[in-house]
Amino acid sequence: MDLEAESRKKKREVLVLGLADAYGVDMAMPKDLVIDKGAPAPAAVELRLRVPDVGRVVKNLFRRREVGEFVSGALAGAMTKAVLAPLETIRTRMVVGVGSKHIAGSFLEIIEENGWQGLWAGNAVNMLRIIPTQAIELGTFECVKRTMTAIQEDWKENGSPKLEIGPMKLDLSFLCISPIAVGGAAAGIVSTMICHPLEVLKDRLTVNRQAYPSIALALNKIYKNDGIGGLYAGLSPTLIGMLPYSTCYYFMYETMKNSYCQAKQKKSLSRVEMLIIGAFSGLTASTISFPLEVARKRLMVGSLQGKCPPHMAAALSEVVREQGLMGLYRGWGASCLKVMPSSGITWMFYEAWKEILLAERPHI
Repeated sequence: MDLEAESRKKKREVLVLGLADAYGVDMAMPKDLVIDKGAPAPAAVELRLRVPDVGRVVKNLFRRREVGEFVSGALAGAMTKAVLAPLETIRTRMVVGVGSKHIAGSFLEIIEENGWQGLWAGNAVNMLRIIPTQAIELGTFECVKRTMTAIQEDWKENGSPKLEIGPMKLDLSFLCISPIAVGGAAAGIVSTMICHPLEVLKDRLTVNRQAYPSIALALNKIYKNDGIGGLYAGLSPTLIGMLPYSTCYYFMYETMKNSYCQAKQKKSLSRVEMLIIGAFSGLTASTISFPLEVARKRLMVGSLQGKCPPHMAAALSEVVREQGLMGLYRGWGASCLKVMPSSGITWMFYEAWKEILLAERPHI
């Protein structure tokens, strides 16, 4: 009895889980779980829990420059494609040789065959394609350009690495290489490697809506006929065509933007100026790389017409043999009508979203 009375006199601590610093929501436990000091009946146990602050996590995430650029690219791509999908449909049909050779004729054919909805054929998968593609492409460009610039500045101040081969010493600084050009090339390669299957789906849905009425059926048919490799049909020519286009595209935009700002003594461009400079950069890049685009499209959808050239050189020679040198630029007009507004609008939306997401915030 004495032992029992003595033990009752001992101080009983309230059980508290060691989460109070990280969590702040108090929860009462049943009274019979804890015995308070001097009380015949057990007292309540105090359990402190805190729900994670999701809002703060999201805010901190968007403070990162890379995330803001990634999201800005995704939003810009989605908004641009929603407006310009009909031009993309007409351009794809003309490039691969389906239907009329003229923009107006191709437009009327689409309306007669599929109605107004036909102008947005493949737009669902196109949106699924463009959102990650633009996000990865623009995010990669900014990251690589920034990294290359920082490395080159460090080499200028502290010296660049050198390679010694016997009495010869080679400077490996590569200061003559433009970070913008490297960033543009990297952006095109990375986005193409990741998003190429979506490009294949989009082209199949656009060119032959009867054979591929939906995304699910298109995936099933491609896998059944060609396996997983069918989703990467034409990857090599796509990379070959993307490299000069992407490099020229980003190099022209950044160069024209910086030169214009210096000439006008401005820190940034207006929305109209972004639109015009972006349009000209797209026009220049498309004109330089368009023959490769024609060959790429032929390889990607050649199986639909029962003939598929074995490689890009064969596709180019086939076009020249059938249509002459001008065949390498068949559909160039429609492409320009699509590429110029697309490039201009994309850069305009991208810079606008960057200002919203990244302006006047400390970056992590």
